[in-house]
Amino acid sequence: MADGIDAAKLDEWMRRSVADYRGPIAIAPITGGQSNPTYTVTSPSGRYVLRRKPPGKLLPSAHAVDREFRVMSALQSTDVPVPKTYALCTDDSVAGTMFYVMDHVAGRVFYDPRLFDLGRDERRAMFADMNRVIAALHKVDPAAAGLGDFGKPGNYFARQIARWSQQYKASETETIEAMDRLIEWLPVNIPPGDETTVVHGDFRIDNLIFHPTEPRVAAVLDWELSTLGHPLGDFAYHVMAWRLRPELFRGLDGSDLAALGIPSESDYVAEYCRRTGRARIEHWDFYMVFVMFRLSAICQGIMGRVRDGTAKSAQARESGSKARPLAELAWRQVEKMKSAA
Repeated sequence: MADGIDAAKLDEWMRRSVADYRGPIAIAPITGGQSNPTYTVTSPSGRYVLRRKPPGKLLPSAHAVDREFRVMSALQSTDVPVPKTYALCTDDSVAGTMFYVMDHVAGRVFYDPRLFDLGRDERRAMFADMNRVIAALHKVDPAAAGLGDFGKPGNYFARQIARWSQQYKASETETIEAMDRLIEWLPVNIPPGDETTVVHGDFRIDNLIFHPTEPRVAAVLDWELSTLGHPLGDFAYHVMAWRLRPELFRGLDGSDLAALGIPSESDYVAEYCRRTGRARIEHWDFYMVFVMFRLSAICQGIMGRVRDGTAKSAQARESGSKARPLAELAWRQVEKMKSAA
């Protein structure tokens, strides 16, 4: 039994639910990440990945593995690389909580976007392919993919700011003045205009599997924050790495990007604009403040799980501690915007 998952019950369920499955199975946890517990399931018919909700008290709408399953299933026939999905189980008696099963995708996972172990040309190609994939996601027609009701269209930033403010307050473990200021400032400074696409919500290098030998994305993982939303909020979250120091949150700020073969922030943004047919992005600094605020709220949620004893990762406390410096970085950006106005 792995983490309370009964192998016999899971084997029985997979025989009923997973095409071409043959048992018996061996279950092993996959380490890393802070959110939904994930396991490899090995059997004579192949290797699978099981991803489930964590046990215990959870924040409202968090850990939505059913949404992950739905969006990955819908994207199978698009230009967005995702693992093949098999089945969703909503019966808690099988594995303790809701879960789904998907293919195990072989490849490489990188946690440091500087990619020190690779050569300059391969780094350049991998960043170009990340750009291609997120642009491809934002060009998916939600209705055509069967995701027309995957979220509420319109007013994305207002809804997200309200949601993450509420989530932050629900998991607050200390007073962070910068966060309180952001919660007040953001709703009244949302830029005009609106767009709606499928958004990933957590598109960063360590949520991607790269091909074992080629500089291309083989699969995009961790879709629990996906919804219908504004593509520029999603893209800004991805580009936030250029604004963060490596010691804060796996960032690129302060690195010699030209020597590494990694594009500058402005060049990377320009390439995304070319791929998505945009002339430029207005109000870019607002989007960057928003995503720093959002990541701070996510980190505070992790710290809340540390407080409640439901955090899965051994690094959860360290991740949770990032809430304050991220909020303070975001507020400094607001002050720069105010002084430039």
